[in-house]
Amino acid sequence: MDWQAIGVSVRLALATTAILLVVAVPLAGWLAFTRRRWPVLVEAVVALPLVLPPTVLGYYVLVALGTQSPFGRWWQETTGSTLAFTFTGLLIASVLYSLPFAVQPLLAAFQGVPSRLLEASDVLGRGPAGTLVKVVLPLSRAGLATAAVLTFAHTIGEFGVVLMVGGNIPGETRTVSISVYDSVQAFDYGSAGRTSAVLLVFSLVVLTATYALQRHGTRNWARV
Repeated sequence: MDWQAIGVSVRLALATTAILLVVAVPLAGWLAFTRRRWPVLVEAVVALPLVLPPTVLGYYVLVALGTQSPFGRWWQETTGSTLAFTFTGLLIASVLYSLPFAVQPLLAAFQGVPSRLLEASDVLGRGPAGTLVKVVLPLSRAGLATAAVLTFAHTIGEFGVVLMVGGNIPGETRTVSISVYDSVQAFDYGSAGRTSAVLLVFSLVVLTATYALQRHGTRNWARV
C-alpha cells in the first residue's frame, strides 16, 4: 500500500473541497436566482468537465499554467517557481475539474427552496446575500453535504488531469490513482489489487452516504 500517495490524495481532496465550497455557494446561488438569460452559458461552462475528456482539460490547464502563458509567466516572476508539475498547479487543476460536482448539487438544492420563503425574506429587508446565508443555506444542508462528499470523492479518484498537470512526483503530485497505474505497469498486481480494493470500498461508502443525504433532504422538503 502506497501510503505516501494516499496522503497526497487526501491532502489534495481536502484542499479542493474547502476551496470549492467557498466558490460554489455564491456561484450556485447566483445561477439559481438570477433572472437573466445568459447565465445558462456560465452553467454550461461549469458543467464542461463532465463531458470533456480529462486529458483534454489537463492539456489546456497545463498550457495555461506553463511559463509561455501570461498567467504562468506572472506566477514565475512573482514567486520564482513554476506551477506545472507542482502540488499548487495540481490543486488548481483539481478545482477546475471538480467544479461541477460542487456546483450542481448546490444548484439543485437552492432551486428547491420555495419561492414564498424567498419573497418573505425580501419583504423583511434582507438582500440577496442575507437571503442566501439566513434562508437558503440552512434549508440546503443536505445539498451542501452532498457537494462536499462528491467533490472529495471525485478528487480522490482523479487520474487524467492529475497525470497531465502534476506528473508523477512522489510525495508531491503522485496520487493514489497514479500509484495503482504504476503498480500495474510494474506487474505488481498484489499492490494494485489492495489499493484498488480500498478505493472500491471508499467509493461504495461515498455513494451510500450521497444517496442517504439525498433521501434525507427529500424528507425534509416534504415536511416543509
